[in-house]
Amino acid sequence: MMAAAASPTANWNLLGDRFYCKNETYSMSWKNMDLSKFRFAAAPFGGPIAMIRDDKQVLMLSNQNTKPEMLIYSSAGALISQFQWDKGRIMGMGWSASEQLVCVLETGAVRLYTIHGEFVQFSLGEEAKEFGVLKSRMWPSGLVALTGNFKLIAITNLDEPRPQLLADAGLKQIPSSWDVVSPKHTLSRHLEVILAVDANVVVVDAVMKQEQSLNQGPFTRMSVSPNGKFLALFTADGRLWVLSTDFQNKLAEFSTSSDSPPVQMTWCGTDSVVLHWPDTVLMVGPFGDWIKYSFEGTVHLVAELDGVRIISSDKCEFLQRVPTATEAIFKIGSTAPGAILFDAFEHFEKKSPRADENIRNIRAELADAVDTCLEGATNEFHPGRQRTLLKAAAFGKCFLGAYDANRFVTTCQNLRILNAVRHFEIGIPLTHSQFEQLTAQVLIDRLVNRHHHLLAIRLCEYLHIPRDRVWIHWACVKIKTSVDDEDTLCRLIVEKLGGREFGVSFTEVAKTAHETGQTKLATKLLDYEPQAANQVPLLMSMEEDELALVKAIESGDTDLVHLVILHMKRKLSPAEFFRIVSSKPLAASLLEAYCKEQDPQLLRDFYYQDDRNVDTANALVVEANASALPPAERINKLKVAAKLYSDDRERAFEVAATEDAIKLLGHQETLAKDLGLPDLLGLSAMETLARLLDMNQASKAAKIKSDLKISDRRFWWLKMRALVAKHDWEGLEKFAKANPKQGYGGIVEALAKVKTTHALAQAQRYLDMMRKAGGQQAKDAAGLAELAKPAAGASAVAVAAQLQQQHQQLRAEGR
Repeated sequence: MMAAAASPTANWNLLGDRFYCKNETYSMSWKNMDLSKFRFAAAPFGGPIAMIRDDKQVLMLSNQNTKPEMLIYSSAGALISQFQWDKGRIMGMGWSASEQLVCVLETGAVRLYTIHGEFVQFSLGEEAKEFGVLKSRMWPSGLVALTGNFKLIAITNLDEPRPQLLADAGLKQIPSSWDVVSPKHTLSRHLEVILAVDANVVVVDAVMKQEQSLNQGPFTRMSVSPNGKFLALFTADGRLWVLSTDFQNKLAEFSTSSDSPPVQMTWCGTDSVVLHWPDTVLMVGPFGDWIKYSFEGTVHLVAELDGVRIISSDKCEFLQRVPTATEAIFKIGSTAPGAILFDAFEHFEKKSPRADENIRNIRAELADAVDTCLEGATNEFHPGRQRTLLKAAAFGKCFLGAYDANRFVTTCQNLRILNAVRHFEIGIPLTHSQFEQLTAQVLIDRLVNRHHHLLAIRLCEYLHIPRDRVWIHWACVKIKTSVDDEDTLCRLIVEKLGGREFGVSFTEVAKTAHETGQTKLATKLLDYEPQAANQVPLLMSMEEDELALVKAIESGDTDLVHLVILHMKRKLSPAEFFRIVSSKPLAASLLEAYCKEQDPQLLRDFYYQDDRNVDTANALVVEANASALPPAERINKLKVAAKLYSDDRERAFEVAATEDAIKLLGHQETLAKDLGLPDLLGLSAMETLARLLDMNQASKAAKIKSDLKISDRRFWWLKMRALVAKHDWEGLEKFAKANPKQGYGGIVEALAKVKTTHALAQAQRYLDMMRKAGGQQAKDAAGLAELAKPAAGASAVAVAAQLQQQHQQLRAEGR
C-alpha cells in the first residue's frame, strides 16, 4: 500500500541549500524476494520491473524451478506475467519508450517482449552473430552493443531496427565503464557513446572517435544525466567527478573514501548523483554536500526525470528534491504567500479570526498563493494532503474576483487520474511532472498493455478521449484467452464494441481471431466492419476470396474490386477464377475492361470458357489490328475470327469484312517484300492503293482493287488524287479524257486544294472544259425535250429515259 508520513517535512533532509525527501510509495506485494539473486531492469515513469535469475549466482537446490523464468512485476511488486526463458544468455536488459522489454542476447539477436511475453526478434547483423555480444547499453528508443571483436553496433530506432556500425574506438578489452548520450540530447543529433579506456575517456559516434584528456582514470562507473548535459564519473581511488558532456567544464569533485566502486550509480533529477553500495545509498549534491541512507540487503536504483525510485525487497520508495511549491508551503518558518494561505485555511477550519488577517496580509499576492497551493497538491502522493491543499486553494480563490478557474479544474482532474493509477492494484507511481511529460494518451496505452481495460475506458470517458483502441485491444485479448464458443464470443464482442452504428473497426479483432485459428469468428466479426477497404484485404488473407469479391462489389469501390480480381487471378485456377467472376456481372465487366488494356489472352480465355464466340472473334480482330505482330500471326488471328463469326448466321458482314482484311494483309505482306516497304503493313485498303498509285504501281493497285471488289468510282478518285499530288498534268489530262463519264468536277476540286499557280491554272482549264461540255449537254437536253412532245407510246418512254439520264449527268457535273 502507498504510505504517508505523519508530517510533510518528516522525511526531509537538507543537501546544501535544498531539501530532499525519500517517501515510501508501496509496500511490495512479493514475499521473501532476494533481489541479489536476480538480474533487474525497471522501466522509467513508474514502469514495470523485469527480473530473471542471475546465472552468475549459485543456485541452491530446493523446490524452486531450475529453469530460469522471466518475471514481470509492477512497481508495487505485484506479478503481472511470467514466462520460461530458454533463449540463451542475456547480455543486456532494459525497457523501450513503449514499455517493451528489450533483451540483447549473446548470439547477437535482440528480442522485444510485451509485458505479457509476446515478442518480436531482430538481429544486430553478421558481425554480432559471428563474434557475439559482450555488453550492451540502452536508452528509450535504441541500444548499443559491444561485440566480441570490440566493435560498437547501434540501433537508433527500435521500431525500425537498422544495425549501424559506429566508428572504431580502438578497444583492446572491455571498457571499465561506459554509457550513451541519446541522439536527442547531443548537438549533432547523433548518438554518442562515452567509454572509459585505461586512464582516459573516449567519445565515439557514427563517424569518428575523440579522446578526452582527463588522465585521471581508470573510471569504474559512469552515468549520463537524464537531460544529457552532465556526466558523473567514479574513479578507482573513490572520487566522484561531475563534468559537462562536452568535457569543457568540471562541475564537482567529491571523495567517497571508498576502496570499491559502487554497485550502481545514477542521477536524481539533474542536480545530484546517487551511489549504491551494499546496505548504503549515498546522494551527493553539486557542492560536495551529501546524504547517506542505510538499507538492509540489495536495492536497485531506477532513474526518473525528477528523482530516483529505490526498489528493495520490502518496499518501493521515491527519492527526490522537495519541489519548490511544497518547500514554500511546508518549510518551517516559511513566510511565502502559499504558506500564509495554507495557514489561513487551517485557521478558517478552526473558525479562528486569524484566517481573515492572513488573507489581508497577502491580498496582493493571493493569486500566486492559490497557484502555489495547487502546484503543491500536484506534488503530493497522499490523497488527504492533496485535498487539504486543494481546499486551501479554493479558499483563497473565493477572495479573488477574476481568477481563472481552469487551472483549478485541470489540477483536480489530473490528481484523480494520478491517484487512480497509483493505487497498489495498478502500481504506476507517477509524479505529476512525469505525467505531464508522458501525456494522458500514453498513460492510457500503458494501462491497456497491462490489461487494465476498465480503468483505461473510464479515463477515456473522463477525458473525452475516443475509446475505440481500448475496446479493440480488450476484444483481441478476450479472443486469445476466452474459453467461450465462437458464437457467444462474437455476440459479446459486438455488444461491447457497439456494432456498425458506432463505426468501430473490427479488422484488428477479426485478424486476431483468424491468427488464433477461429476463422468462423473472424468471418462473422468482419460483417460488422464499416470500412470495406479494411474488410476486403483481411478476407483475402483468410482465403475467403469469393466473400471478399462480394464485399468489394457491395462497397461500390471499383479499385477494391480490381484488387480482389487480380488477387484471385494469381491464386486460383483459370476455371475456378472464371466461374466466380462470371457469376458477378460487375466483376465480369471490370475484368473485361482490365484485360482489354492489359491481358488480351486472359480476355479470350474468359470469353471462350463462357462460349462467347462473337466476343472472342472481336477480341482477335482488335489484337490483329492493334498489335505489332508479324503478318502471318495477324492473318492467323483473323482467320480464327472469321471462323468464329461464321458460326453465327447474323454475322455475314463481319465474315466478309474479316476475309477482306485477310486478303489485304496478304497483299501488303507481298508488297512489303517486293517493294521494300514494311510500312505498308497495317494500312487501310484505300491508304494502300493511294501509296501504290503514288509509286506508279498501277497494275498492283488494280489487282488489289479487283480482289477487294473496290468500285470503279472510288478507284477513279484515288488515281485522280495521286496524279494531282504528283503534279502530273499531262497524265491527269489523259486520265480525264479516258474516263469522260466521271466528269471534271472532282478534278477541279482536287486541283483547287493544292493552291499553287500551276494547279490553279489547270483547274481553270478543266472549268472551261466543264462549261463547254455543259453547253453541249444542255442543247442535247433541250432537243430531247422537243422530241418528247410529239412522241407517244414506246418512243415517249425511251426519250424520257434519255432525258432523265442527261439531267442526272448534269447534276453530277455540278451544273
